[in-house]
Amino acid sequence: MSTARSALRTLAASAAIWLPASASAQATQYPLTSTSGLRLHNVTAQPVTYKGKRGLRVVVDTARLRERAATAAGQPAASLLALIDGVEFSSGVIEAEIAGAPAPGAPEGARGFVGLAFRVRPDLAAYDAFYLRPTNGRAEDQERRNHAAQYISHPDWPWFRLRRETPSRYEAYVDLVAGEWTRVRIEVHGNRARLYVHGHEQPTLIVNDVKSGASGRGGVALWTEPGTVAHFRNLTVTPEPAAAKP
Repeated sequence: MSTARSALRTLAASAAIWLPASASAQATQYPLTSTSGLRLHNVTAQPVTYKGKRGLRVVVDTARLRERAATAAGQPAASLLALIDGVEFSSGVIEAEIAGAPAPGAPEGARGFVGLAFRVRPDLAAYDAFYLRPTNGRAEDQERRNHAAQYISHPDWPWFRLRRETPSRYEAYVDLVAGEWTRVRIEVHGNRARLYVHGHEQPTLIVNDVKSGASGRGGVALWTEPGTVAHFRNLTVTPEPAAAKP
């Protein structure tokens, strides 16, 4: 019996070594039922009940963008973010429910852009992000469907540069319905990241060269684009613990 117990203890210790670091990390939940603790950058946010669920409605502050455009000619595109105060994230897991749909009167190219940014620099000038184009999910055009999910790294790696230089590498198809709550999960480890949608066990999109690098770090933010009405709720951030020093 003692031999069996010893073997079990050895097996348990071995298993613990190979558990993902995020499994033992402390998760922090953000219900997103108020704007408290948010730093808004070129967007507005308000708590609403949307399709029976409490969350935040986020839209681009068009007046602020027009004001910026008048004074920032030739500068990189503005960041459109609602930053979560007090979050420092490098590797780990980010989960949320999100919904996006074109705003009333939006141009034809509007797709309901909605997503999550991570490793956001303190000055909000750079970040990585995964986002969805919900109207592409069931489009009657296969090429549009193939662009339903996207990875970008602002400002140097916008979607159009990634699509031009590395077609299809940073985009993927996933079934989406505009305006519907959609569960997303982002897993980041060093320079690798995975986007999971709808609770699927397999990732929708795999990125093996996250542009912020293996040691990139920063904040977490809600992300959208002009011409979109975006909704967010139940954000959970689980940072991966720093490796123990020898």
